[in-house]
Amino acid sequence: MEDQSKLRNKYQQKDGASQQLTLFGKKKSEMSDAERVFSLQCKLYQKAKQEKHYRFYVLYDKIFQKHMLMEAWLAVKSNQGTPGVDGVSIKEVEQQGVTEYLSALGEELRTKQYRTQAVKRVMIPKANGGERPLGIPTVKDRIVQTACKLLLEPIFEADFEESSYGFRPERSSADALGAIKDYLREGKSEVLDADLSKYFDTIPHDKLLIGLKERISDPRLLDLIQQWLKAPIYEDGKFKGGKKNKVGTPQGGVISPLLANIYLNLLDRIVNHPMSVFSQNGVKIVRYADDFVLMGKQIGTEVKEKLKSLLSRMGLRLNEEKTRIVEAKEESFDFLGFTIRYDKDLMNSNKRYWNIIPSRKSEQKIRDKIKTYLDTHGHYRAQQVSDDLNRVLRGWLNYFEIKGVSYPAVSKRRLRYYLQERMNRYYNRKSQRKCRLYGQNAFEVLVKKYGLIDPTKYTTNGVRL
Repeated sequence: MEDQSKLRNKYQQKDGASQQLTLFGKKKSEMSDAERVFSLQCKLYQKAKQEKHYRFYVLYDKIFQKHMLMEAWLAVKSNQGTPGVDGVSIKEVEQQGVTEYLSALGEELRTKQYRTQAVKRVMIPKANGGERPLGIPTVKDRIVQTACKLLLEPIFEADFEESSYGFRPERSSADALGAIKDYLREGKSEVLDADLSKYFDTIPHDKLLIGLKERISDPRLLDLIQQWLKAPIYEDGKFKGGKKNKVGTPQGGVISPLLANIYLNLLDRIVNHPMSVFSQNGVKIVRYADDFVLMGKQIGTEVKEKLKSLLSRMGLRLNEEKTRIVEAKEESFDFLGFTIRYDKDLMNSNKRYWNIIPSRKSEQKIRDKIKTYLDTHGHYRAQQVSDDLNRVLRGWLNYFEIKGVSYPAVSKRRLRYYLQERMNRYYNRKSQRKCRLYGQNAFEVLVKKYGLIDPTKYTTNGVRL
């Protein structure tokens, strides 16, 4: 299993004999904003790692320091995003003057005049026809949340279990799939495929604060987090919730994934504890945010009931309709957009292997994106169409190509066939405008002349073979 070497590469560095020296051998006055933030993160991580029960009591003052707010601003800017309820966009902040804006925000925080604003809620369509709520904080709130996250993340990273992979530095869905494959090869082929009902909407604030207080004793920082948890929701022209909120953290908030991980770390700790019923039965957990699986040679009723009881005490519950136990050697299961199944080797029918491939739903999603783009961009030049589609294709292909873990070759061929068909149809319907690609093999022309990605000749480093 993967150890914490990746994390140590990020946070655990040598500080030197003098506190005035940093990771890079510079004095603080010579460091860039990014270096100062990183140096602090390393120190926080090391302190938390060395002292398991240490509670950090002076953190709030670091949030409104200029270098911290500037790094938070750069992170928010890089993610872009739409304005919140106040209508202020990234571009408007730049027009006002970033330095002046951050200086005023820092003063608000220093004097404790800062107040979080309502979160704008929009509904995002889901593949199953339903909708998922997404909360959009204001740019100002996103900056402050990011600054808070820069402080809290290294502290709690020192405590997080190896079994969680979502929304963590130097970890990804690829690592989670690699862990699953390793456990399957060890014979842990009975899988409890869990689904939590509306996890982000049901996190109990009081229990979450208990988890936060294991490491944080600065009341000003805890009050700040409670502001975000109790922020009103603005939806359909009305404000909802507010101070009466006792559960939930808005999906879309910068700080929400970290808070969600902090709370579910309790689940990881209990499952991984040597004396737990899970460990006693050889059961392992692989978790990516609120998606997780339990894996063992056998998962009996006792394990499932213990899981339900544990989640109940945490104020959470399993979606019984979507949660199931499968014997992976006999039945496939899906995780993070992949289908995992035990297939026969085409070269040797007596041999089997663990095949991890893009799920049919994931294949349909990329086809739907391509179709939507082509249906709504009927008058674009061939080069623009190729460039735009490449952005969509590159993200999908990079996600599903995991060296030594996944086998997306068949899915790539199906995607190529779909592109071939759609591109020919797209340009043939332009016959009224005498399109140059009318009647030609448009896909092949776009690949050769305009650089459109051929999925079957693409690798994760972006090089077409």
